[in-house]
Amino acid sequence: MAQTLNPLDVAAGRSGMAPDAPVRLEPVPPRRLYRAKKAYTTRFLAERLNHSAEGFFLQVGTGVVPESGDVVLARVVRIGQHPKLESPASRRQALFIGDEILVPYGNRYAADQFLAKVPAGLDPCHLIAAGGVAGLVVAQHASMGQPTQIVPVGLLADGAGVLNLSRLAPHRLGQAVAGADREAAFLHRPPVIAVLGTSMNSGKSTVLSCLVKGLSAAGMTVAAAKATGTGSGNDPGMYVDAGAARVLDFTDFGIPTTFELDYGSLQAVFTGLVAALTDADTNVVLVEIADGVYQGETSRLLADPLFRAVVDRVVFTAADALGATAGLQVLRAADIQVTAVSGVLTSSPLAVREAAEAIDIPVLETVALCEPSVAMALLPQEQGRLHFDDDHNKTGR
Repeated sequence: MAQTLNPLDVAAGRSGMAPDAPVRLEPVPPRRLYRAKKAYTTRFLAERLNHSAEGFFLQVGTGVVPESGDVVLARVVRIGQHPKLESPASRRQALFIGDEILVPYGNRYAADQFLAKVPAGLDPCHLIAAGGVAGLVVAQHASMGQPTQIVPVGLLADGAGVLNLSRLAPHRLGQAVAGADREAAFLHRPPVIAVLGTSMNSGKSTVLSCLVKGLSAAGMTVAAAKATGTGSGNDPGMYVDAGAARVLDFTDFGIPTTFELDYGSLQAVFTGLVAALTDADTNVVLVEIADGVYQGETSRLLADPLFRAVVDRVVFTAADALGATAGLQVLRAADIQVTAVSGVLTSSPLAVREAAEAIDIPVLETVALCEPSVAMALLPQEQGRLHFDDDHNKTGR
């Protein structure tokens, strides 16, 4: 039987509740939760449900106001751009009309796909990422099909209130490191190499994975992280496949997407990932920064002295020579020195030649980064101008 409760009793400490609108708490049978398809982003919830699905409720009513990270039970009503949902084990589960899914709400910024926001209530919305995120699409790339539509049934809750991913994650956000404490906080750590690029699909994940392969083949113990983006198992899985000894991303801190994350939390994720991956066995930490240098959260992070305090070297990816040239100008204006350029542009010998004539740092074929000698030369112990043999240094300089 449905139970009518005061919103403050349902979710103590939650500010996102309409104060005078009704909110109900309805028990949800364990069998219903077992049968619902879980997303990669809800893998820690799936572990809990596998242990026990007793004692859960659905928070429903016009007074419910979702927040990013809140888990919603929703029903699929139209199959669109995302016909499959990535499972907790990163398997693509086929979706069918009528399926119930457990996904978190979140915002999304994907220039090649969707711009989406957390809706104001439990109204029909969309599956905005295959890794499992619910949101309301407000704009999309012309190449995208209509988003898969879902109808929320209710927010998942237990005796402590609404289940947000942050409450289920194995890692907790600490305080962002500020001011003079930054240098001391990151004094004792392995070298950190960041991979960032002009935009999504510029080759960042592949470049980072090739770096993992090359450094691992050289005998290094490599840890890898994805600091920003939209939750998915694809990139972390690629890092593992390349040989990374430890892999984490922002979802391990209970964050489904980093778009519109408050900046203090973004700092805490970035530094928290490096701290969590720092141990006596790790020789180098590689960190991918999603999207492009003009994306809001990325732009602000790159402008923060914190980035330079944590990161020793930067590899920049671009799709063409102009992107490489402009990107270097933007990064150097922010006092970020780039060690090498790679990515999609290296698929084209002509694009490589154009870039080599326009910039003064090496342009490295992505696949060459899998070779130990090339990958090792990117470490900060290498001083002065980098030198690569002619097979890998396409600058010809």
